[in-house]
Amino acid sequence: MAGFVPEAQAIMKERFGKDSLLALATAADNIPSVRTVNAWYEDGAFYIITWALSGKMQQIARNPVVAISGEWFTAQGLGENLGWFGKPENAAVAGKLKQAFASWIDNGHNNFADENTIILKIQLTHGVLFSHGTRYDIDFE
Repeated sequence: MAGFVPEAQAIMKERFGKDSLLALATAADNIPSVRTVNAWYEDGAFYIITWALSGKMQQIARNPVVAISGEWFTAQGLGENLGWFGKPENAAVAGKLKQAFASWIDNGHNNFADENTIILKIQLTHGVLFSHGTRYDIDFE
């Protein structure tokens, strides 16, 4: 990841490599929508458990460009539907999400037998991170 200094990498991992609340913005027909999501960060991407038929996923299907905002961090990226949470190809990331979201993942809100319970990946492209008075402009590509 060009332009991604080790200090910024460490801050991103520390700050977002766990269950994190983020604002996720999508747009359809030039009308923006924003909502709070639980997300987990690893290697330049955020991962979210969501429902395939939700408004956000319908908007991402038409326009994958999204924006996110969290604790002293804002970024743009591309949303990608990785498919059903229980799909064998998703086993590694699903296991990490189960661990990151352990405090609430089995509270009955998610139906992991439903193939519409999916993993949304936000592959970051560019972001700005602030930490202790330092600004990091990050090129994730």
